[in-house]
Amino acid sequence: MSGAGAPQTGGIDASGLDVVVVAGTWHDVITDGLIAGARRVLDESGASVRLVRVPGSFELAVAAQAAFAGGADAVVALGVIIRGGTPHFEYVSSAATDGLTRVSLDAGKPVGFGLLTLDDEQQGLDRAGLAGSKEDKGAEAADAALRTALVIRELRQNG
Repeated sequence: MSGAGAPQTGGIDASGLDVVVVAGTWHDVITDGLIAGARRVLDESGASVRLVRVPGSFELAVAAQAAFAGGADAVVALGVIIRGGTPHFEYVSSAATDGLTRVSLDAGKPVGFGLLTLDDEQQGLDRAGLAGSKEDKGAEAADAALRTALVIRELRQNG
């Protein structure tokens, strides 16, 4: 985990944007930290924010798709997948990542990628924006979604 070169977050005026945060329910301490970081950035931006929870990371893509179908300008996808002793980690990580990419491209709208794929729980605690964490991936995912939504809005308005 480097963190070096990461862009600054915050300081965005995203008034008028509708953002849906879609979060899994596994590893609630880490996920709740991700949600708190995302919500902080989104609330500061002036965007309207809705939070929906899904059972796990595999379900993030279909919930993001539904959010876009419901009019969302951006989605922030938050989840946690921790490597275990079976190939399950690779399958779920790949399917969730590919699904979120497809949903974003199909909708032409951004999905802030806050899906942590981890070797162990400590890596998640280090990235969850909790007291003592080195990074705040929830805040970073929300910031990326907002900035990209604003770029897309500008491109569509100005050609």
